[in-house]
Amino acid sequence: MKKFLSILVCMLIFAGTNVYAGSNWGLFFPKDGERPRGNATAEYLAQYDAYFIGSGNEKILYLTFDAGYENNLTSGILDTLEKHDVPAAFFLVGTYIKNNPELIKRMVDEGHIVANHTMTHPDMSQINNREAFIKELSQVEGHFKAITEKDMPKFYRPPKGIYSETNLKLAKELGYKTIFWSSAYKDWEDTNQPSKEEAFSKLIPRTHPGAVILLHNTSKTNALILDELLTRYKEMGYTFESLNHLTG
Repeated sequence: MKKFLSILVCMLIFAGTNVYAGSNWGLFFPKDGERPRGNATAEYLAQYDAYFIGSGNEKILYLTFDAGYENNLTSGILDTLEKHDVPAAFFLVGTYIKNNPELIKRMVDEGHIVANHTMTHPDMSQINNREAFIKELSQVEGHFKAITEKDMPKFYRPPKGIYSETNLKLAKELGYKTIFWSSAYKDWEDTNQPSKEEAFSKLIPRTHPGAVILLHNTSKTNALILDELLTRYKEMGYTFESLNHLTG
């Protein structure tokens, strides 16, 4: 009975049904190498300037990192990105930006996007008040501008992918593009890091044209595999673009 109910839920979610209010972003992969389906369609998200995947007509990947704190891995990750000439977007919480000004300057100087991951990493689906929503994003913008003397790029990722339709509307009204993802794996637990083999077994088979890849730059595994991972992506015929290309 439990198996039947699980299958039924999946059918309801992925048979064109959008899950809006208080949703956790989720993906369904029909087959290795194929583009996944999200629990909201690309067409639905597009009306709010939100994205989770790029065009399926080109073998392009979009590399993104999330971080709520720094554990001395990001500098090496930046070295690897520079070696491969790969642009990335770093979705960072406000305290990360405030506490790591030199890393932020380096990201900007080397052509990466520093993007908004909120000030306090809350469940954004519970924030329906416009002023509270603005505060979560504007405080991050303030820290970024204090360090770089530039306006922060208007890209936003809700913490843990938890969102509501109200969030999407408010983000659009503030000029933000909401960015989800179409490829990720469980890499965020410091005390339970996947092995190199586990990481590749999850990431490589799910590679697809237009993939928005989510990694955490707090992951020791990611720091270890990134050089080989980017090499393998390129050997598969993929190139990399920034989120500016994704959103047009």
